[in-house]
Amino acid sequence: MTDTRAVAPQPADRPAAGRERRRHHHLRDLIDEMLASLRAAANRDLFTPQERADAETQLAAIMERVHAEAVNLGGRPENGDRGAAT
Repeated sequence: MTDTRAVAPQPADRPAAGRERRRHHHLRDLIDEMLASLRAAANRDLFTPQERADAETQLAAIMERVHAEAVNLGGRPENGDRGAAT
């Protein structure tokens, strides 16, 4: 299968990738650390089933409140006459 991701053209005056990595070694270390953390967490469930159920219950309650507020604010003008129903 062909890779369809776009690749940005590299200007001729841009330093070689190896030299650039050596120049920005702190950034490279940070990226490597982040990637290692992601790889370590891959294929591992970070929440117990009970924690996941609790979080889903809390999210449902929050979304109900958000929906209720959105419905309540839907008919109110924000400033002056703007948004008023005719």
